[in-house]
Amino acid sequence: MSDRPGSAHRAGFAAFVGRPNVGKSTLMNALVGTKVAITSSKPQTTRRVIRGIVHRPDAQLVIVDTPGLHRPRTLLGERLDSLVLSTLTEVDVLGFCVPANEPIGKGDRFIAEKLGAVKKTPVVAVVTKCDLASREQVAKQLLAVSQLAEFAEIVPVSAKGDDQLDVLADLLIERLPESPPLYAGGELTDEPEQVLVGELIREAALEGVRDELPHSIAVVVEEMGPREGRDDLLDVYAFMFVERDSQKAIVIGPGGSRLKDVGSRARKQIEALLGSRVYLDLRVKVAKEWQRDPKQLRRLGFYD
Repeated sequence: MSDRPGSAHRAGFAAFVGRPNVGKSTLMNALVGTKVAITSSKPQTTRRVIRGIVHRPDAQLVIVDTPGLHRPRTLLGERLDSLVLSTLTEVDVLGFCVPANEPIGKGDRFIAEKLGAVKKTPVVAVVTKCDLASREQVAKQLLAVSQLAEFAEIVPVSAKGDDQLDVLADLLIERLPESPPLYAGGELTDEPEQVLVGELIREAALEGVRDELPHSIAVVVEEMGPREGRDDLLDVYAFMFVERDSQKAIVIGPGGSRLKDVGSRARKQIEALLGSRVYLDLRVKVAKEWQRDPKQLRRLGFYD
């Protein structure tokens, strides 16, 4: 998209859609130029729709990062899938993300079929993680993706190496409506700070945990604000919820060592986000089978 004098300004929404762990959040962070969504090697890290804002002289691209579509096994999973599917019809363009280094699977075909049913919204296929694949693998994946459905464009990218990110941004922006900016110039996300802080804590907690544990972790920031009489220190009080006492023991670790490590890593990320020293009070509670309990899902911020 050109920023030549007299060209129309465009603004609108683009949603990244794909199965879990295909690089959607990493891609959004790279396009925005800062971390607005947490990332992890664990599938289903993203649990809410997060918006990151790309500002250009000629356009404002609001990227909507969605949870990975998958076959749900819990009420939480059902709600996340419903959240993604409702987003498909509410944006101006869709980015269908498929990693270059993994073969096309049933999940990719399922999502391509769902996208094909969204007739009025153009779909740009994005082959992600090209830095992890050879040129031959990338070429084969581009061909395989082209056979899934009719796409407006197909583009290979690498969020880690910044390869083709400008090309992708151009392709998405070309499909936005003419519009003045939707957000103020300095905003990079519309997520409340308290939500971002909770997500950074969950990201720190996901590192090194057993495969069955990540889905059972939820974080709620109960209170956050400057300490009385000081403007250089923020107090953050947060609870990490798990589903069983055995999981609580894993998260805390021997003598509290693991919880201290999680708190230390999370605090550094929170300080970088907020630009202030932070005191983090992090505690662990058991909320039995919360992923399957409507009342507890609402309490933890996952609404119908």
